[in-house]
Amino acid sequence: MHIRKYMIITSLLVVVLIGNFTASTLIYAKNFSPYRLATTDFSSQWRLVEKGIGKTGELRKDEIFYISLPRNDLKVSVKGMPIRTGLALGGWVAFKQVANQAMVMGDLVLTEKEIEPVMTELLQQGIKVTAIHNHLLNESPRIMYMHIEGHSLAVQLAKAIRLGLKQTKINLDQKGVSYSFPIDNQKLDKIFKHKGTVSNGVYHVNIARLKKIMDNGIEIPPAMGVATAIHIQPTENGKAAMTGDFVLTSEEVNQVATILRKHGIEVTALHNHMLTENPRLFFMHFWANDDPFKLANALREALDKTHSM
Repeated sequence: MHIRKYMIITSLLVVVLIGNFTASTLIYAKNFSPYRLATTDFSSQWRLVEKGIGKTGELRKDEIFYISLPRNDLKVSVKGMPIRTGLALGGWVAFKQVANQAMVMGDLVLTEKEIEPVMTELLQQGIKVTAIHNHLLNESPRIMYMHIEGHSLAVQLAKAIRLGLKQTKINLDQKGVSYSFPIDNQKLDKIFKHKGTVSNGVYHVNIARLKKIMDNGIEIPPAMGVATAIHIQPTENGKAAMTGDFVLTSEEVNQVATILRKHGIEVTALHNHMLTENPRLFFMHFWANDDPFKLANALREALDKTHSM
């Protein structure tokens, strides 16, 4: 009798223990994500990243933490026409958490004299330099763009990038000048079939590609610089300057270039931004200053030749 009673009690304890273990496992499985941080507070990591770089950022789609690094300290003109910071001087870095580490990609806007000290510091800190090139032509002073990539703890990456930025004259606290945007941006949205945004007098629209972009087995979301970007600034006599870059596969390059030239839009650069992406991508930068809707329709025609959303 006592043995039977003992066996019943033991069986009940086993059921309770198994139930608790199963519940705990389900809770863990529900809350676990390989893209979450190893800390209890996901947002706390990005606050440390902000502190490391010295500038606030924002969490964007696909859990990409984005920090803009505009060169508000530079006054640049193209063919004698002053350009606003948002048109072509908007540097940035974007972080993505992958398992227990993070990856960062970015585009730093530099003067020619800043290239060597920035690159030297970044390489010493373990940040890869994946491209250095122009985006514009006939600008003054000469502006170059350095694309970077890194893999480590997010805070360490932020501190490394901060050391690189210290080699420049960028003022992280300096605010940009506020400008108006008199062009009908809703009409532009309709032409591009995407909703753009207006910031400090410049219209921005980004169009992602349909196929996923991978780099060493990691998906690179559009917010990390792999979406076609178009920027528009009003100029004199009802015209607008347009620049940006198309994100293209090899077979799309000359199709897009042909359409741009047909409409009088300059192709100012063609190059890589990354090193090991799949599919292989080429970035075609452009420039034009003309009727905004005429140019927008020309860019739309070129977009239709790409495998984009």
